[in-house]
Amino acid sequence: MAVRDPVSAPDTGGTPRRTTRRFPLFTRDTARPEGGGRAAPGDAPAPARQWPILAVLLTVGLGLLLTALDAFRWGTLLVGAALVAGAVLRWLVPDVGMLAVRSRFTDILTYGVLGTAIVLLALMMQPDPWLELPFLKDMLHFTVSN
Repeated sequence: MAVRDPVSAPDTGGTPRRTTRRFPLFTRDTARPEGGGRAAPGDAPAPARQWPILAVLLTVGLGLLLTALDAFRWGTLLVGAALVAGAVLRWLVPDVGMLAVRSRFTDILTYGVLGTAIVLLALMMQPDPWLELPFLKDMLHFTVSN
């Protein structure tokens, strides 16, 4: 007699698919991330359905191109701004398509922290930084002198 698992997902006939409480050796499917639906109706062309990820990727690509063309500060600023914009899109738009990778909170936190860090590093880039933090110079002096 097979033990029916009360928490296993039912198949199309309504009977549980798993008959034991053990997890399967190989995962056959995964749950879609929250907000992982299409950003446009299904009859729209593919690029229109995935406009949030395309906007972020095109902005990052433009930033990398600027960086390759010796506009380091502007290029890295654009890459960081694209990630921050991805966090804002993930927060405000309910269906962001492939921009949704994990849960909404994790995506917002990841995109926001990485984007902010890249923007801050671009602002502090040498020579002639646009943002100077005095405690960083003191920390560097302390670590090099000891």
